[in-house]
Amino acid sequence: MFGTDTDKEKEFLKAYEDLADSVFRHCYFRLSDREKAKDLAQETFKRFWECLGKEKIENTKAFVFRIANNLIIDSYRKKKEESLDALAEGGFDVRSDDHEAILNSVMGRELMSMLDQLSDTYRDLIVMRYIDDLPIYEIASITGLSENAVSVRIHRGLALLRKHNTN
Repeated sequence: MFGTDTDKEKEFLKAYEDLADSVFRHCYFRLSDREKAKDLAQETFKRFWECLGKEKIENTKAFVFRIANNLIIDSYRKKKEESLDALAEGGFDVRSDDHEAILNSVMGRELMSMLDQLSDTYRDLIVMRYIDDLPIYEIASITGLSENAVSVRIHRGLALLRKHNTN
């Protein structure tokens, strides 16, 4: 697939440069654990490297996010309950004078609390769409769902969030 190892390395480095931050952010919002998110992001790119040259990858971003999603699902299976307190411990100093950091911490905890009210089916898609800022077609590619199914589930998830927050 690649002419040389240099081509493989260039492809990998470009993908890492373009996607590393968003993969970490995706893992972090899904797991609420900074260290576990770092580990999963690293494992994601390790597996991506292993797949380069062995498989035809049409959409690198979708492929990398699919790897990350599968690792997150495996992590959920290993440890079903995650603590929302990890968000506060994850680097935000609520005693700081930095007003923006405090607001981000509070908003992050509120967001995680709201998303925690949803089933994985809706939460995962909403995180990918609005936190990871992925377009519907990439979410469909990552999850293996049709674009219509993704749109419908996001719409239903948002409706559930509105319903939970008005009660």
